[in-house]
Amino acid sequence: MRLHSLEITAFGPFAGTVEIDFDELGADGLFLLHGQTGAGKTSILDAVAFALYGTVPGARAEGRRLLSDHAPAGAVPKVRLEATIAGRRLRIERSPEYERPKLRGSGTVKQQAKATLTWLDGSGENLSRIPDIGDAVRSLLGMSAEQFFQVVLLPQGEFAKFLRAGSEERGKLLERLFDTTRFGDVEQWFRDRRGSSTKLVAEQQHKVDVLAAKVAAAAGIEAGADGDPVEWAHRLLDDAAENRDAAGAALARAREVDEVNRRKFDETLALADRLRRRREALDVLAALDRTEPERAALRAERDAAQRAVPVAVADREATRLVREADEAAADAARAAAPLEADDEGRELLGAVGPVPDPADRDIIRPRCEQWSSEAARLDILLDQQCRLTALETERDRLATRRRTLVDERQRVADERAALPGRSTAAATAVADAERAAASLPGLVSVRDRAADALDAAVELASRRIELDLLEERVRQLHAAFNDAREAHLDIRQRRIDGMAAELAARLTDGQPCEVCGSTEHPAPARPAPDTATEADEERARTAEQQAATALSEARDAVTTLSGTVAVLRERCGDAALDDLRAAHVEAVRAHDEAAALAARLDRLRADVENLRRLDTELGEQEKRIDADLADLDRDDAVRAAEITEIRTRITEAVGDPEHLAPRRRRVAGLAAAATALLDARSAALRARTAADERTERVRAAAVEAGFADLDAARAAVRSPERLTEIDAVLRSADNERAVATATLDDPAVAVLTGEETADVDAARATVDAGAAAVEAALSAATEAERRHAEVENYTRRLERAHTDLRPLLDEHAELSSLAEVVAGMGSNAKKMSLRSYVLAARLEEVADAASERLRRMSGGRYEFVHSDAVENRGRRGGLGLDIHDEYTGAVRSTKTLSGGESFQASLALALGLADVVAAEAGGRVLDTMFIDEGFGSLDPDSLEAVMGVLDELRAGGRVVGVVSHVDEMRQRIPNRLHVIRGRSGSTVRAVS
Repeated sequence: MRLHSLEITAFGPFAGTVEIDFDELGADGLFLLHGQTGAGKTSILDAVAFALYGTVPGARAEGRRLLSDHAPAGAVPKVRLEATIAGRRLRIERSPEYERPKLRGSGTVKQQAKATLTWLDGSGENLSRIPDIGDAVRSLLGMSAEQFFQVVLLPQGEFAKFLRAGSEERGKLLERLFDTTRFGDVEQWFRDRRGSSTKLVAEQQHKVDVLAAKVAAAAGIEAGADGDPVEWAHRLLDDAAENRDAAGAALARAREVDEVNRRKFDETLALADRLRRRREALDVLAALDRTEPERAALRAERDAAQRAVPVAVADREATRLVREADEAAADAARAAAPLEADDEGRELLGAVGPVPDPADRDIIRPRCEQWSSEAARLDILLDQQCRLTALETERDRLATRRRTLVDERQRVADERAALPGRSTAAATAVADAERAAASLPGLVSVRDRAADALDAAVELASRRIELDLLEERVRQLHAAFNDAREAHLDIRQRRIDGMAAELAARLTDGQPCEVCGSTEHPAPARPAPDTATEADEERARTAEQQAATALSEARDAVTTLSGTVAVLRERCGDAALDDLRAAHVEAVRAHDEAAALAARLDRLRADVENLRRLDTELGEQEKRIDADLADLDRDDAVRAAEITEIRTRITEAVGDPEHLAPRRRRVAGLAAAATALLDARSAALRARTAADERTERVRAAAVEAGFADLDAARAAVRSPERLTEIDAVLRSADNERAVATATLDDPAVAVLTGEETADVDAARATVDAGAAAVEAALSAATEAERRHAEVENYTRRLERAHTDLRPLLDEHAELSSLAEVVAGMGSNAKKMSLRSYVLAARLEEVADAASERLRRMSGGRYEFVHSDAVENRGRRGGLGLDIHDEYTGAVRSTKTLSGGESFQASLALALGLADVVAAEAGGRVLDTMFIDEGFGSLDPDSLEAVMGVLDELRAGGRVVGVVSHVDEMRQRIPNRLHVIRGRSGSTVRAVS
């Protein structure tokens, strides 16, 4: 992309129109864009960006106010850019959305944004839709607006933030420049697939259980499968198919009857409509014949009004021109008022006279040029006077900086003097910690033994109480067992004694006896009062068994607990509980003190190492501060010499500097007032001539139109509303006559006599009956079809359900593993997501491209190092960016760079990123680029290195625009664009 020219109107700080010829300005490949703060340097870059993309970079796009506050009311903001992109020369003209004053009344009205694109190479269709223009620009450049703002309009401040940012912030910028959407979509795809797979596995198992029930419900039965569910489902499917075919045949028969009924109904409706149209047409023609005289008068009025239209238009124009001529004459008189307050202005007014004349330009224009030239010379002296103030402020800043450095030099010296004592104390602390670490294993053993003995003693006290309780319970259970056994033996004996009565209770008349076999039972035995039954014996035996079981379990518990008590007594040595507790407290205290001291060993050793490193760093700081003080003294001397030179120049030119600004304002006001006077008098002369010519032509036009005079033509004029009303009446009558005539001429209507009849209601009743029959048949057929479809659907799904579960389980396991790796978890050792991995690769390319330029700018000292290590606190890495210092061989943070070094690194990073983004965009060459500020932080050698890199850029065919306030840049770069700030808006001046 190469820029050729730029035209800016009422945009940003520019009230009028400014034009910039980039071909001439960038003829050497390098030009400087400079001017006072707020003059509008960055607004020129905004205009380029707005012309291409319809927006401006950064936070300025949020303001959405591009119309210049200095522009006159009604001015239209506009930017026109001519450039060559991807081998095609084009011109883009854009106007932003803005608010303009209403033409009538107060307030404003919003004007929508507009744009046009013209192909200057003659091929292709010119564009006027904003979306089409945006698509064409992005297609040619191969990059979005965000990428263009970063790689063509290099914002040094943003790259300084990027240089020092963490991985998260750096990743946000890289994502805007490099499209990683598809990789994020891959990550989301894996997450979605894993979630879907989990749900499918659960649902598939459930489907196997419920599909048979769904087949039964679809078939309209309650019972389930009576055997093989698939075979049972196929039988139901065959039954549903037979029902569907029968219902379909019934529906076809009902539709045939309905079709015949509807055809007869349509014929009846058509006859009724023809009869109605015939009656209506005859009524319309009769009404039109009665009102024909009124329409004839309306035609005559319309013809006269039409002949008067061009005369009225010309008459209004002539009246307007006369009024404008009077207003222009008044404007010319008012324009002379500012000049009457000055001697030189009154002299000019005396030369031109009170009435506008064609010779005014030859008298006024030379005086305007004279005053403008004097104002330009005074502007140069005013710029130098402003520079004088800035230099004095800089000397004050340098003095403040020098005092700060002197204080810092004293602080470093004091801190370095205290280092030997701190180093000795740190070494002593390390020795104590090493001894504590050596004793720690023995103290751990002592502490653990004391803790075990104390735990055993505490448990022994409770176990002894529990053992006494268990032994007492064994004695109680033994007594209960003896009682249960005696009761069981007693009940058994009583049952044996009453066995005859028990046998007699089971005798039945006519049934043989179990003992003697007789069927007669004359005297069966009777039970005694204390006789026991079989149930009594069974209960007694159960009670004896339960008592025996409880006694056995209690004895086992006593045996187990006795063993536990013996073990606990051995562990604690049967020592007193208070003695064991005191021993444990002492062991814990000794261990904790040694452990705390040993835990500090690494930190104490690091403190010793840090003190050694601090001594080295403080020495380097002393050297750096001494060098900075020498640089400050040299800079102060240079500024003092420049202050003396500027003061001498102003004094030689105007004497007292206080007279400079008033004289400049006076001559500028005279030039502006004279220019306004010339414009106003010229406009008044033209307006009067045009008004006289137009008035004469109007009178002739009235006679040519067939009127007696102009007044007659004016009387024949009718308002548009009246003419519209007449045309509407005549046109309506013609339309009604044509429609009525056409209706009667229609062959279908012409054959009617008016005696025909059409019974629509009877035909409609027949159709409704047929439709109801079709609807009933359709409902039955639809239900049969639905039932068959559902049975068929669930049958197929039942066949597939058993075979689908295992592949789902295998796929779910594979998806889960891959999803974790893609998201930076699981077996992903780098803990980097797929998107972060892609951005890390892009950052590595940027670091390589930027390192080549940084090495040249830093004299081979610095280069970028990309790091994919995991950050602190487990945060994901992959986007680390450090600096390798060739002088020390160390890799350190970019935050340790000085101001000038940070600018070099930021510029190198910006250029490297521009190369990578351009390659990403298809390798398109960006022939024009801008670098915004930052050169003031460089020393002369560093500035020389940076200028070398800029020379390499332009040697490759690029045009580089540098935006800077630094005076030395004006001496190094001959081609300059000076943006001049003024109370009525900014202007530009090109210097080659």
